[in-house]
Amino acid sequence: MAIITEEPDSPTPQKQQQQQKSLKSTTPKPNKTTKTRTNATNPFHFWFYFTFSVSLITLIFMIFTSFYPQDPTTWFLSLPTNLRQHYSKGKNIKVQTFPNQPQIEVFAIQEGPSKSSDHVLIVHGLGCSSFAFQKVVNFLGVRGVHAVAIDLPGSGFSDKTIVVEEDVDVGVLGRLKDMYNEIQEKGVFWGFDQLVEQGYVNYEENKIRVAKRNVVKAVDLGPEEIGKVLGQVIDTMGLSPVDLVLHDSALGLSANWISENRGLLRSVVVLDSAPSGTALPLWVLETPVIRDVVLGFGFAFRRLLGECCSKSVGNLEAEGHRILLKGKDGRRAVVGMGKNLNCSFDLNEWAALDGVKGLPMQIIWSDALSKEWTEEGRQVADSIPQAKFVSHSGGRWPQEHNSEEIAESIYQFVSSLPKSVKLTVEEPPNPEHVQKMFDEAQSGDHHHDNHDGHGHGHAHVGYMDAYALGQGWAM
Repeated sequence: MAIITEEPDSPTPQKQQQQQKSLKSTTPKPNKTTKTRTNATNPFHFWFYFTFSVSLITLIFMIFTSFYPQDPTTWFLSLPTNLRQHYSKGKNIKVQTFPNQPQIEVFAIQEGPSKSSDHVLIVHGLGCSSFAFQKVVNFLGVRGVHAVAIDLPGSGFSDKTIVVEEDVDVGVLGRLKDMYNEIQEKGVFWGFDQLVEQGYVNYEENKIRVAKRNVVKAVDLGPEEIGKVLGQVIDTMGLSPVDLVLHDSALGLSANWISENRGLLRSVVVLDSAPSGTALPLWVLETPVIRDVVLGFGFAFRRLLGECCSKSVGNLEAEGHRILLKGKDGRRAVVGMGKNLNCSFDLNEWAALDGVKGLPMQIIWSDALSKEWTEEGRQVADSIPQAKFVSHSGGRWPQEHNSEEIAESIYQFVSSLPKSVKLTVEEPPNPEHVQKMFDEAQSGDHHHDNHDGHGHGHAHVGYMDAYALGQGWAM
């Protein structure tokens, strides 16, 4: 018996196309929204953008706050302990660089007996300050030397800005205001008559259309002004004849003054002072963004000091230098003084001048930085035949570990020189109101050891209050 089976008909081409379309329509399409949400929930992306945003906001905040002037009291009270202690040991000396400009206060620290036959005046280089020479001054004072270190104007705790009065053209708006005031004074009909007769208002044309305006300027002195500062400091503190210690760029700033004032000097010590240039690269302080990062972040500034100025520098020491350089627009003052340096200064010609020949000199030079720097020191020594050459183990800026080494070299040199004999004048006691101020400061919450002084000639010592108020302290 035969079994007959019915086979299904093979699908026609039309049926196959319909089946394929139905399969495509039923297949779920990938959801783009779901995919985007999946990528957005990746934690790596979130933390990357979060970190970048916080860093950018912090940088912008640091840049803008670096230009915002702080209240003087707030700024002073925010100083670290080492800077406040350094300030409490000093005093201000008022000097005059130009006859018609306000006086400038120069900060100075001193140690040792004022009646000593050895008077050492230390002048720092650009970007540095007397803060770096505390231990040098202290060591010399213990050895019986009257040692003084100053902050050049524009540096440290000295004045970094001055307020000057300038004539300013009132401009078009100012002239329109003058015209309006004259019409108000003489009446509207006067102005109308002027317009009808002449076509314009003929106000007082011969009147000077300038206005007086107080402008805050950085104290960016040049070699001539620095020489005046040195002369007045020496006169005020009775240091003549003085042993002058020139650090870093101080040689280029004071070379002309030295050659013209031989009678005020007993000797000159050159401390890592090249004829031109500075240890701290001034282009870093001048370039936007770079300067804000370097002065805004302590680790960046400490790295810069380690590379260019000191072999090793502590955190507190570097932070003190950064605050003093950044505060009161010190950066702008230092950059301005750097531009006033005499880049064409010839050491050989200077050493051959009559005011320099025969002047006892010593060169103290670092031999631990590089072969190039050591070679430059030898070239400086060859240019000054009468100079004694001594090396030290530190960097171009004094450091805590070798300050005593530098001070010992200075002491050995100045103590070997002929002793100078001069009349000494007893300083008068403190005025009653000044003594009262000292007593009040010592009985308050913040104690500072202020020193008295008196002026001679065209400069005098200024007394500081407990918080340095009235001196224009600002960030």
